[in-house]
Order: sequence, then structure tokens, then C-alpha cells
Amino acid sequence: MARTKPTHKNLILTIIALAQFMVVLDVSIVNVALPAIQKALHFSSNSSLQWVVTAYTLAFGGFLLLGGRAADLFGRKKMFVAGVSAFSIASLLTALSANSGMIEITRGVQGLAAAFMSPAALSILITTFKEGHERNIALSIWGGIAAGGAAAGVLIGGILTQYLSWRWNFFINVPVGIMVVAAALYYIDESDAGLEHRQLDIKGALFVTLGLISLVYAFIKAPTYGWTDHKTLEFFAASIVLLIAFVINERRVKHPLVPFSIFKIGNIAAANLTQLPVTACLYSMFFFVSLYIHEVLNFSYVKTGLAFIPVTIVIGVMASQMSKVVQKFGYKRPLMIAPIFMGGGLYWLSRIHVHGSYLTGVLPGLIIIAFGMGTIFVAITIAATSGVPKDKAGLSSGLLNTSQQIGGALGLAILSGVSASKSASYLTRHAHQVNNAAYAQVNGTKYAFLIGVLFAVLALIFATFLVKEDRSKKVKIDPSMVAL
Repeated sequence: MARTKPTHKNLILTIIALAQFMVVLDVSIVNVALPAIQKALHFSSNSSLQWVVTAYTLAFGGFLLLGGRAADLFGRKKMFVAGVSAFSIASLLTALSANSGMIEITRGVQGLAAAFMSPAALSILITTFKEGHERNIALSIWGGIAAGGAAAGVLIGGILTQYLSWRWNFFINVPVGIMVVAAALYYIDESDAGLEHRQLDIKGALFVTLGLISLVYAFIKAPTYGWTDHKTLEFFAASIVLLIAFVINERRVKHPLVPFSIFKIGNIAAANLTQLPVTACLYSMFFFVSLYIHEVLNFSYVKTGLAFIPVTIVIGVMASQMSKVVQKFGYKRPLMIAPIFMGGGLYWLSRIHVHGSYLTGVLPGLIIIAFGMGTIFVAITIAATSGVPKDKAGLSSGLLNTSQQIGGALGLAILSGVSASKSASYLTRHAHQVNNAAYAQVNGTKYAFLIGVLFAVLALIFATFLVKEDRSKKVKIDPSMVAL
């Protein structure tokens, strides 16, 4: 008996939004569990521990463009279902990790699966909702989920780690993934871009991914090896060669992974440049604040998670109002204002100390940053997709997701390197100080936050001078699309 698929588009949005929430969640959900993972799997240092986060974000960001192209060529629904299925299996294997090497590999596989799952979901959104008011409000919801998922992950991770085990941070993806796959198979129609070829630029994807991995690894190891050590310079050189090879390949290949002409459209280039420093400071903020609250302030895992509830609430409130703000003021003003909030919040956090207080030392900074997060992710998504032709919408969204993940990976690598270097120098100078390890950790964290402020300033500069907006064309919002 033939079934009738729903005509209510919000149901499809709910399905793909749940999948996106799961993807974003897995970036931050591990942050609270990191101390438990470090003890259970015997990580030697925080700089090596960060690969639990970085392996995921780097594989995710590196293969996003390939995943988006595969969705266009072989079917968006097919790639979405395959991505969610692989993500669930990788989550199960991550939960069963027996050592540090295994969890780093399985987290990378998770990121690879997410790279096929997320752009396929976004392509489904773009083809489901008509260009203009329908798509803008759907993208606003999408952007709110991206911002809120990062904050909610810390809370969920704290509860699961405290009452069950750190492994449940990954087990939880399995039943959710099964539910998403079942709903997608039943409710979502198959579609592709109608391209005449089926050629994937595998070589281009490998060049760009290996180049970025080499770059991040160089930043991670530089504090240990030394910035001018031959090993550090070799990784930087390898990164440069691989990325140049990627550019040459894209110019020569018949069907490139990234046609460079796309950067001439609308605000694609400006939005991606702005996104890089934004996520560079934000992903790192969750990493360092989680460790500080748990290890220095001695909060339990649950209390550490609960400490981020105000962030989730503020982001939710701000994101829910952004469609009205963009409709009235456009997207450029929010893009300029948000980095100011983020930089201010990071500066507040840079004043933490060993005997600090959550209420006065941490909470105000988190709330200020949350105002910026709830504002910028919605505005930047609309800016990156406004004025983009329908046949380029999927690629432009994939680029934005790529810059988000790569910015997060590079930011965490840079700030972790700075933190490790400053902590080590502090330990050398204060070898006989009581509780010197805690003081060294806080000293390194403070410098990381200050570098994060510079990232926020860079985002402000990009948004101010590069993002263009035609205010004669106001963004129209359909009120019927606001409620899910």
C-alpha cells in the first residue's frame, strides 16, 4: 500500500535539524568528559588530549566539501542516511575505545561520517525550502542549532559522565542515529543536483585534508619541539606544499571539488573569512573553561555541565530573535556587534585565578560570549547564502561548515600550544611553589583567552570591511515558518 509523505516542511526540518544537533553536539559533548577520558585511556598531557576534539573537527572540516559534492552527485537522501549510519557505528566504536590511539582514530572516523551527513542535510534543507523568506528562516533555525548544540553538549556531557560513564557521551548517538535514519527513510524524498557526471575530486579532498592536518599538527607540536626546530618547520612546509597542490589541482581538474569562481559570489569569501576566527576562539573557550571549572575549581562533572546552562539559555533566546533583527537591521550589523561581545567575554575569562569563583570569575564571561554566539551563527549563515544561485547553495553552505570546523581545529591547536608553552615556562620559574601545577594551568589558560580576544578582533575587522550588504533588499521573513 502506497504511503503519503507529509507536506509539512517543518517535519523534514526537524529530522535534519536533529542530525545537525547531533553533529555539533559531538564537538563539545566530550569537553566535560576529557579529564575522565584522560585518566581512563592514559593520555600523557592536555596537548595530546586535545586530539580527542581535534581529530573529529579536522576530519569533519577536511572532508565536508567532498561530502557535499557526493550528495549532489549520488543523492542527498542516500548520502544523509549513509552518513548518519556511519556516524552511529563510529560513535559505538568510540564508546568502546580501549586506549588513546583507538579513541583518536574512531573520533576521526566520526568526523569523516559527519562530513557526509551534514552537507547532505543542509542540501536537503536548501532544496526543500524556497529561496527567499522560507529558506532564510529555516537557515536561522539551522544557525541557532549550531550555536546551541555546542553549549548543550557540555551540559549533556556532564550529566552522562557523572552518572553513567564518559563512554555514554558516544553511546547516546546510537539510538538517536537509528531514529533519524528511520525517519529519513520514511519521510524524505531522494534528490540530486541533476549533474551529467559522477566524478568526485578525491585527489583534491586528500590534498586539502592532509595539508590542514599537517598545519594543525605543526601548531600542536611547536611548543614541544620549538618553533624553529626542523620537525616543526617540516610540518609547516608539508602543509604549504599540500595546500598549493590542492590549488593547482582545482585549477586543472575538469570537475573540481571547489570551483574558485564561487568566491566571487555574494559574501561567500567574506563570510568564510569571518567564520574562521569566530570558531577559533569559541571552540577553544569550551575546551579551556571546562577543564578550569572541573580541575581547578573542583566542580563535579554534573556541576561543570550545569555551569553552561546560562550559555544555552542566552543562545536560545538570542537565536530565536535573530530573524526579526536581520529583517529590520540586516545581517552586517549583527556580524559587527557579535565579535565585540565574544572578545569582551574572553577578556573577562582571562582574569581567572586559582582561587577564583564561578559566579564572579566565569559566569559573566560566559553570558557575554553567549550573546555573541546567539547572534553571529544565525547572521553569518544568512550572509553566506544570500544572493547565491540555487545550484551553488549547497557548495556555499559546505564551505561555511568547512571554515567553521577548520577554524575550530586551528584555534584549538594554536591556543593549546600557547597554553602549554606558558604553563611549562611558569612551572620552570616556580618549581618550588605549593600547588604549582594548578597555578601553571591557570597561567596558560589566561594567555589562551587573551589570544582568543585577538581572534575576535580579527572577526570584527573582517565583518566590518569585507562583508557587503544591499540594504535596499530587505530579508523577508515568513511568520508561518517560525514555529517548528
